[in-house]
Amino acid sequence: MQSVTGSATREIFKLLSKPEIISFAGGLPANECLPTEAVARISNELLVSAEGKAILQYGTTEGVATLRTELVKYATSEGLKATDSELMVLSGGQQGIDLFIKTFCNKGDVVLVENPTFLAFLQVASSYGARCVGVKSDDKGLDITDLEAKIKEYKPKALYVVPTFSNPTGKTYTAERRKAICEVTAKYGIMVLEDDPYSRLRWTGDRVSPLKTFDKTGNVVYVTSFSKLISPGLRVGFCIGEEEVIRKMTIGKQCADLHTSNLSQAIVREFLRGGLLEPHIKKAVPIYQKRAKTMLDCLAEYMPKNFEYTKPEGGLFVWGEFKDKTNTVQKFEQAITNNVAYIQGQVFYADSSGLNTLRLNFSNADPEKIERGVKALGKIFGK
Repeated sequence: MQSVTGSATREIFKLLSKPEIISFAGGLPANECLPTEAVARISNELLVSAEGKAILQYGTTEGVATLRTELVKYATSEGLKATDSELMVLSGGQQGIDLFIKTFCNKGDVVLVENPTFLAFLQVASSYGARCVGVKSDDKGLDITDLEAKIKEYKPKALYVVPTFSNPTGKTYTAERRKAICEVTAKYGIMVLEDDPYSRLRWTGDRVSPLKTFDKTGNVVYVTSFSKLISPGLRVGFCIGEEEVIRKMTIGKQCADLHTSNLSQAIVREFLRGGLLEPHIKKAVPIYQKRAKTMLDCLAEYMPKNFEYTKPEGGLFVWGEFKDKTNTVQKFEQAITNNVAYIQGQVFYADSSGLNTLRLNFSNADPEKIERGVKALGKIFGK
């Protein structure tokens, strides 16, 4: 653990005890989108039902059988093919990252990532002694020429991508890039982990099929979560992969937490079985759309002209880059003093570059706070 640092977002949360601080730092869903009444009702009904005792007992590592049945249906509706033996329930999508690295990487192995990428992946890989190497990208996704060059140079064990509404950039890979990623990684026998927690939160543009749907050889493992769709506190996600891969990841999970909370699994099952998920998503998406539009409008109005930023079609994040030597790490303390928080972009880079970048989350602040917060950032960064 000597090489592993604390999560920047977790550390920043410690600074946010002051209610006056406007946080663009975390990736939290809106409080308005947490279905407390539905969860309370479902929990009560489950615990007083004939299933109640079983819910409070130990469960199977692969996940509650009735939930897996619903997840196979759900995956099919997303264009993903999976049998029961090719699917496993996870304690949040991030456990899928941990189990994937545990399964495929030894100390010293190289894993390719988009530069920048999800901070937690860099931490998990480091905790197992793997080394992350960044791959270039543009607005369409990974640079396939650079990807192949890095594969030849580093002979990596795996590639990690967040191809839809990426954390941290909010970008989405085109179908053509997804197909090309599958082709080049299959050519060299590289495993791929597709992390897809945000794709259902789309408010504009055309849906793009998961990268896994372009997989012809079984080298892609797909991980998703209900954290942003229902509740992060329930800690329920699932992964899809070849049966042999899922079997090994199941053994890894046995060593970690035995099984995901039976109660949480049953709650998610009832959301799927009872047709509650789709209406809930349809209610949440306009909230995120309004907040995203507010942030983009405010960035245009208040931030300096040398600040460029992404314009996502869904998800939770906007990524910004200063076209000069502005150092967002050095400016962070000033931001906190002025009661606004962001994530310094440097922490998302495998090579610790990106000193002139930052990530902004719009989902967990109402439009009024977003405007005040961005206006404060505009003053800090010198418009």
